[in-house]
Amino acid sequence: MKNKIVRWGLMIAGIASIFLTLPTNTYAQESHYSYTYDYWGDVQECPDVYSVAKVFTFKDLGLEKNIRGAESLFVKDNLVYLCDTGNNRILVLERTGTDGFELVKEFDSVKGVEPANLASPSDIAVSDDGYMFIADRGNQRILKVDMDLNYVMQFDAPVDSTLASDYIFQPDKIVIDTAGRVYCSAIGINKGLIKYEADGVFTGFIGATPVSYNFTDYLWKKFASQAQRARMDSFVPTEYDNVYMDKEGFVYACTGKVSEDDLDSEKVDAVRKINMLGTDILVRNGDYPIYGDLYWGGKGGISGPSYFKDVTVLDNDVYVCLDQNRGRLFGYDDQGRMVFAFGGNGNMDGYFRKPVSVEHMGNDLIVLDTMDCAITLFITTEFGELIFEAMDQFDHGLYDEAQASWEQVKLLNGNYTLAYIGIGRSLLRKGQYKEAMKYFELKYDDENYSKAYQQYRKGWIKHNIAWIVAVIVLLFLVPLTLGKIKKIRYEIDIADIFKV
Repeated sequence: MKNKIVRWGLMIAGIASIFLTLPTNTYAQESHYSYTYDYWGDVQECPDVYSVAKVFTFKDLGLEKNIRGAESLFVKDNLVYLCDTGNNRILVLERTGTDGFELVKEFDSVKGVEPANLASPSDIAVSDDGYMFIADRGNQRILKVDMDLNYVMQFDAPVDSTLASDYIFQPDKIVIDTAGRVYCSAIGINKGLIKYEADGVFTGFIGATPVSYNFTDYLWKKFASQAQRARMDSFVPTEYDNVYMDKEGFVYACTGKVSEDDLDSEKVDAVRKINMLGTDILVRNGDYPIYGDLYWGGKGGISGPSYFKDVTVLDNDVYVCLDQNRGRLFGYDDQGRMVFAFGGNGNMDGYFRKPVSVEHMGNDLIVLDTMDCAITLFITTEFGELIFEAMDQFDHGLYDEAQASWEQVKLLNGNYTLAYIGIGRSLLRKGQYKEAMKYFELKYDDENYSKAYQQYRKGWIKHNIAWIVAVIVLLFLVPLTLGKIKKIRYEIDIADIFKV
């Protein structure tokens, strides 16, 4: 009877432990504002890297009319350009202090061109020499104007034989390089980014996403009728949702228009880093693919993977992706490792209803929510400042200082993977290979562990080469000497026998 009670008790305890353990990771993702993932894919609570400085509505910005259907932000120095698409206007805001913005300019038309009024402006970019490039989507053009809103030139629909004859040019997002070249993503074009030279000449498409298809579907299309093929999905590249050009002239492009299966199988990428040849050069050395949340549950009526609607790149090469699906921000370092994840859907400060654009000013983040008609300013916390300080110190060759900063990060969050890897990398650069190996081993960083081990092995051989040579020589000489002695003894014994 006693054994039976014990067995039932163990069974109940086991079932209870399952129910208590399984939801932990799922709920941590929902109940904690900031988090990361460890090597095993478990959600790890994380101190906030960013905190909300303030949420700005149209009244806070001194506007008489509410923002409507806004689609894009652009930051230049201490100015924020906001495309108020639904109101056919562009707002220019100036940063005042650590947590303030004030309106300095508002315009809905330009001078010297017809039509003069903007129609659904969807994006804006400002060059270093002070020219504004406006994606005037409703007027099917990209405008270049000076700071006094005088017309300079425009970029029209690309002339390409692969486009349908009735194609309507709708420029959506734009970036410009230091030479004045324009790169544009347009609605209905999935061939990559439209490239214009500085003189407005269309020179082709670059950076098209790889085509992903299932071989079974491909085979079926070969034998299907024309009507059946028309009902099937086409094997074509994916349109980009947004683009951003970093300080080195590389274009970061993101898209959420990808299937769950393609993301899960890593056939496509939610974010890409495109060079001038159109090649994706984004480094992906993290433990997991760069597509936001690892778990795609259906809580709160939200399902499916993260939808990367926009991306921005800090000066330290940390790029931040905006997930419109769950209202979150995901930061990754230049190696593709997750730095932070935070946010969510809701009406509280720091949460969003339909975020559409993210920009940065220094290390601070600015997020535009088109449904709330507001922008949220995020500033770094002490924890975030330490992380970015450690990264900057390492990039500038200050390895002792970087190690000390990462040690402070580790004190604030003992589970933070990048702290261990950061300390290991600092030790590696300082030549303390054995110590570095310990930190890489703790976080299962095979690549850096191999680098440290390789250097440690070289150093060990260099310092012990004399002993190694001596041992090798002895291994050869001792058997030879013993064999020679045995041979001499044998010859002596034979000689003695013949004498007798």
